[in-house]
Amino acid sequence: MTNTMTLARGPNRRRVLGTGLALGAAGALGLSGCAGREAAPESTFVLLDGSKATTVGLRGKVTLVNFWATTCVTCVKEMPALVDTHLKYAPRGYDTVAVAMSYDPPAWVLNFAQSRQLPFKVAIDNTGDIAKAWGDVKLTPTTYLLDKQGRIVKRYVGEPEMGALHQLIEELLAA
Repeated sequence: MTNTMTLARGPNRRRVLGTGLALGAAGALGLSGCAGREAAPESTFVLLDGSKATTVGLRGKVTLVNFWATTCVTCVKEMPALVDTHLKYAPRGYDTVAVAMSYDPPAWVLNFAQSRQLPFKVAIDNTGDIAKAWGDVKLTPTTYLLDKQGRIVKRYVGEPEMGALHQLIEELLAA
């Protein structure tokens, strides 16, 4: 009998099975797009400098909205690739909004953004309302790619495969 089977049959069976189901669902979400291209939720992002950006204001650009946290290992790992992607496509009408989760201490988010010289908009979702509006985001990173009309084209749970993401960005910029 393997350790996994022992855990699944022990007192924590529901927790282990629930975690497996959540991870399986996360993987499936990462592979599936939003077939109907639903409109992104109308949101106001409060940026680190105190200014605001809205989803309506992002229209006209292909935009990546990334929900992340400074304490999320995968989020920190993927951030240099998101920076590179932003720098590569920004001159062609691409934008990025990194939304820090409500549990992320604002001082940590500010330090992270400044120390890594993030070249894109960084917002803090103090109340959790933005994450809730975007499908009750709980897992980080969760990333949405929007077309120029502000519609959700793809949702990634976990780190996107950058080659495929870049190909999709190219297609959306050309449209």
